[in-house]
Amino acid sequence: MSNQTGQTHTTTTLPGGTFELGDLTVTRVGYGAMQLAGPGVFGPPADRDGALAVLREVLALGITHIDTADIYGPYVTNRLIREALHPYPDELHIVSKVGSRRDAEGGWPHARSPQQLREDVLSNLENLGLESLDVVNYRVGGFLSPEPGSIAEGFETLAELQQQGLIRHLGLSTVSADQVAEAQRIAPVVCVQNAYNLANRADDELIDALAEQGIAYVPYFPLGGFSPLQSAALDAVAARLGASPMAVALAWLLQRSPNILLIPGTSSVAHLRENVAGAGLELSAEDLAELDAIGR
Repeated sequence: MSNQTGQTHTTTTLPGGTFELGDLTVTRVGYGAMQLAGPGVFGPPADRDGALAVLREVLALGITHIDTADIYGPYVTNRLIREALHPYPDELHIVSKVGSRRDAEGGWPHARSPQQLREDVLSNLENLGLESLDVVNYRVGGFLSPEPGSIAEGFETLAELQQQGLIRHLGLSTVSADQVAEAQRIAPVVCVQNAYNLANRADDELIDALAEQGIAYVPYFPLGGFSPLQSAALDAVAARLGASPMAVALAWLLQRSPNILLIPGTSSVAHLRENVAGAGLELSAEDLAELDAIGR
């Protein structure tokens, strides 16, 4: 981390190598911390010691990219990350997000006013034990898809916080190509985080456009939204390769474009290891063609 002396840690070789988020080098295989919270991403984990063990295993595997947010829990995952990993090794980079909060029923209401965004950046800093956040994603759409409209006011607020030194780099979540362009007129964007997988390919053109600009694309829900027929097709490919559907889905994403970063989540050390190994599955041209057909 940029503002922590912390411990040193040797990065091992992971599938896909690394990617440059601005001036930050991260492993393309990262870890998403959302599942460390309780059911519905609400409340504490059932196995707190197990959650801490997962985070420590993230470092042991050489992963240098953790995706989190104060809305997970809320506050649960960030506090677990701090307990497990602080002081952070210099090469570890934590990406958080703002733009939503949690209500008493576990909902995800928008929180996009300048005051709310400032409060939430400060809250992320406090709960993670940081003076500056490496990357903050501005979440502006719904849970799965973008919503139309200008994002200028909120992004301008985050750009001001960046200028004040509270944020190093800015990203976006659940946005359209037009909203990415609008944000770029305000400040540089280093990553875009949207729902995408081999069955849901609406962002194909956006991924390619971002790749040309050296901007990362971070898909979430690698197995979300498959129809029964699509799922059956994936299962067939996975069975032929002797791998799990998740392994095939992650490997396909990693090979889809060099700017794609993975953040699969889990609350299990064994599953974490399986995800990392699965991302390294080598898919042939024939495999890729068969998988590409699922999303058409």
